[in-house]
Amino acid sequence: MGEKTKQSLRIISQECIGTDIYSMWLEGGDIAKNARPGQFVSLYSRNGSKLLPRPISICEIDKERNALRLVYRVTGKNTGTEEFSRLHGKIAIETLGPLGNGFPLEECKGKKVFLIGGGIGIPPMLETAKQAEGEKQIILGYRDELFLEKEFEPYGKVYVATETGTAGTKGNVLDVIREQDLKADVIFACGPAPMLGALKKYALEKEIPCWISMEERMACGIGACLACVCRSKEVDGHSHVHNKRVCKDGPVFLSTEVEL
Repeated sequence: MGEKTKQSLRIISQECIGTDIYSMWLEGGDIAKNARPGQFVSLYSRNGSKLLPRPISICEIDKERNALRLVYRVTGKNTGTEEFSRLHGKIAIETLGPLGNGFPLEECKGKKVFLIGGGIGIPPMLETAKQAEGEKQIILGYRDELFLEKEFEPYGKVYVATETGTAGTKGNVLDVIREQDLKADVIFACGPAPMLGALKKYALEKEIPCWISMEERMACGIGACLACVCRSKEVDGHSHVHNKRVCKDGPVFLSTEVEL
């Protein structure tokens, strides 16, 4: 894994692809060359009063163009994400990355794999779907409005769940697995904690390894604020308690390593 560095990346393009969901391409530096699926970057505000960066998962990696795609949700007025959504043209953003450990792609080679994304946990699964080798079953969970689902279609069979029943299976990602009677040897997933907790329980019942990305839990993304700690089985060498920092130790964990 390449050394993380803080670099100035330029915005190539940006568009709104759903309600409060934005897609941004950044180019420059060598973050893209060193990045792998499941990692993230931290973007720094141009507003000097906002000192901590905003972590955003990497949606796509284009090593030839040396570019990264970030798909993120604007979380409210006067937030870092709202500021980023208003930037266009060749504006540069200070970017730290690549950060985190990413998904262990070697674990799915030659196997049947579930690639599962829920809500804003869907974007990091796109590059994972592109690079993972194996029989890929892609399961995407939404509240109601879909985004990115068509872009997964070249990489595996795509299944959709919506809480409101507006598309696909009415319910959640596990409802899709049961309704379609799907089977897998390994699970990679990213999404809200209740989804990850349910998948951990499912994986234990089926006795299959499950790697989960807890990127939703991050705050500063650089290990400074400790807002992202999660309970772990092992004692953390930094704090000497049963905690792991999602941004430093993850965001991807074997599900049995953490409590949900």
